[in-house]
Amino acid sequence: MKKISTQKIYEIIRNPLVSEKSTYVSQFNYYVFKVSNKSTKPQIKQAVEKLFDVKVLSVNTLNQNGKIKKFRNISGKRPNFKKAFVKLAEGNTIDTTVEVK
Repeated sequence: MKKISTQKIYEIIRNPLVSEKSTYVSQFNYYVFKVSNKSTKPQIKQAVEKLFDVKVLSVNTLNQNGKIKKFRNISGKRPNFKKAFVKLAEGNTIDTTVEVK
């Protein structure tokens, strides 16, 4: 597996997702991230391990289609994005509440 540069890590992992579902799965040691549409599971695993210094057991991904919304009779569409559910080894944690500036 090729090594990923630090610049590429920030392109792969966009930001953590905080929702009801991500909060629920966090009790099972899963963390949810918004990732690049072109990133693969091995790239995501390597990026999370390098960025947060944790051991990743598995990565599950899904492509989320953007919703169609209307505002004052004008139709619009939110962008599509990719989610990654990352399961960490026992004893590893990630603090997703810290805001990076």
